[in-house]
Amino acid sequence: MTHNYSVIVKWTGNKGEGTSSYTAYGREHTISIEHKPDILGSADAPFRGDVTKHNPEDMLLSSLSTCHMLWYLHLCADAGIVVTDYTDHATGTLVVTPGSGGHFSEVTLHPSVTITDKTMIDKANELHDKAHHFCFIANSVNFPVKHEPSCR
Repeated sequence: MTHNYSVIVKWTGNKGEGTSSYTAYGREHTISIEHKPDILGSADAPFRGDVTKHNPEDMLLSSLSTCHMLWYLHLCADAGIVVTDYTDHATGTLVVTPGSGGHFSEVTLHPSVTITDKTMIDKANELHDKAHHFCFIANSVNFPVKHEPSCR
């Protein structure tokens, strides 16, 4: 089974001179997906971007975190674990390498989960490993995605 996805990315950072120099253009862009609100994007601030807009690095981290969460919630529901709150403070490390761009060296998810039955805490924590195994996004990247969950 396959699923196909489509996005339109439109650069909106032409300040009138196009890319006539590295400092002549903005990094702003719009990400459009049919039937969904547009996402206003830019590069991250160190790369001459607008800090008020989403950047690719933030979105990669968000994709890893939300994919893990959605699988985790699914697995909890299947296991009879009632989750009433889930918050993740995901962190990632980007290594910039001169001459070759850069890459993420790792991402760590820090999900904090609240459940209704304290006797299920161990099982709830174990399900993070299974969620990681099933996460489409984590399975698509070439760096470690770790998780350090807490459950109450």
